Amino acid sequence: MSDAQSTGIMVCGHGSRNQNAAAEFAKVADGLKRRYPNTPVEYGYLEFCNPVIHSGLDKLREQGVKRVLAVPGMLFAAGHAKNDIPTVLNTYQAQHPEMKIDYGRELGVDLKMIRAAGARIEEALDHAENENGPVPRHETLLMVVGRGSSDPDANSNVSKVMRMLWEGLGFGWAETCYSGVTFPLVEPGLRHAAKLGYRRIVVFPYFLFTGVLVKRIYSYTDLVAADHPEINFVKAGYLNDHELVLDTFQDRVEETRVGQALMNCQMCKYREQVLGFEAEVGLAQESHHHHVEGIGGGLENCPCNGDCDASCREEAFCREHGLPWTPLHQHTHDHHHHDHDTDHKHDHHHHPYPHADHPHGPVSMKKS
Repeated sequence: MSDAQSTGIMVCGHGSRNQNAAAEFAKVADGLKRRYPNTPVEYGYLEFCNPVIHSGLDKLREQGVKRVLAVPGMLFAAGHAKNDIPTVLNTYQAQHPEMKIDYGRELGVDLKMIRAAGARIEEALDHAENENGPVPRHETLLMVVGRGSSDPDANSNVSKVMRMLWEGLGFGWAETCYSGVTFPLVEPGLRHAAKLGYRRIVVFPYFLFTGVLVKRIYSYTDLVAADHPEINFVKAGYLNDHELVLDTFQDRVEETRVGQALMNCQMCKYREQVLGFEAEVGLAQESHHHHVEGIGGGLENCPCNGDCDASCREEAFCREHGLPWTPLHQHTHDHHHHDHDTDHKHDHHHHPYPHADHPHGPVSMKKS
């Protein structure tokens, strides 16, 4: 077996209740397969979707792979990239010492990703101008929506992406908001932006794929737009499998191959005293997903053809229509609540978010 065949690529994602999101994630693996035709490529998820990560690793092992280049399908390094995925990989490594798993870094703030984001925004503006006529850039506000995390370093990266898009594309103003966990959330963020006097607001979800949260972002955009008919709200598409996104994934694979996949720990709350998060220095980094791995799998027969906010998966609906119902994943804590696209309860502990009582968050967006 050649070196290329004995080395495999594993793309590790979070997973979504929206089956279209799962299909889009699979396109990344397909894109890498085209770029590495002689290298086994598999993918897997932490939860909500099949295959789970260890199933993808099993497939690589069955193909004779001895070294795995595992890359997180994550935009930024927060809890999933720092804790959850490494725990799954380390557990698998311990069970299969004959395999060597090298873990790569997140996509991060990367100029290729910025260019891909710019392309999605330009596409949306071109479409809007075809429908409603041109609006000067200096009369347009850009709202970049991030996922949101309890890791301030990851949240600040969204703001950096926003600033680079703002300057690069020449908008009159730009703002950042988040879909959950931190603040400001989408609705208060958009309501604030609507007061600033711009004729057009472009809402850009800085997300890799569709899913429950992206659909809620667009839903809140419609909600605020209905109260401001004087403003043209434009919903830009998320990143998806843009060629520059695939280029960035390929860069991460190659960094991992040569041992240069160094995660930026300069502002990591687990290593340094980040303002407001000092109590988290040195906390054990462990997964909170090991007990829900694979939960949500088997939803491929979604009655909405895969593109929904999962309301069709509520227990009463499933009972009425004879569909399988699986309790999904919900974090409920004394200090704050967030939902990772999810709905079931368990008792692991997150360190309390220091601004859990902030008036504009942090809770995940609810169905509007």
